[in-house]
Amino acid sequence: MTPEGIISAIIIGAVIGILGRLLVRGRQRISILLTIVIGIVAALIGTYLASLVGVQDTPGVDWIELLFQVVLAAIGVAAVSGSRGRRRSLL
Repeated sequence: MTPEGIISAIIIGAVIGILGRLLVRGRQRISILLTIVIGIVAALIGTYLASLVGVQDTPGVDWIELLFQVVLAAIGVAAVSGSRGRRRSLL
């Protein structure tokens, strides 16, 4: 992977992760680095799901692909922040 590809993956992951955090209600106690990682993974999985459905390449903005990515990021943020909160309450 080229340096430009790595930088663009980080930027896209940050945007997708932050949009996912905005969808989750309440306070999420996860770091920005973890948000970026969740966003990168959600972007990859969302792109794969969009290709399965057949909407990966459309003219203009790929809104359905973006929706898949943001919803997956929200699920990932909710799962990670929820599991972190439960772990603290047990201690």
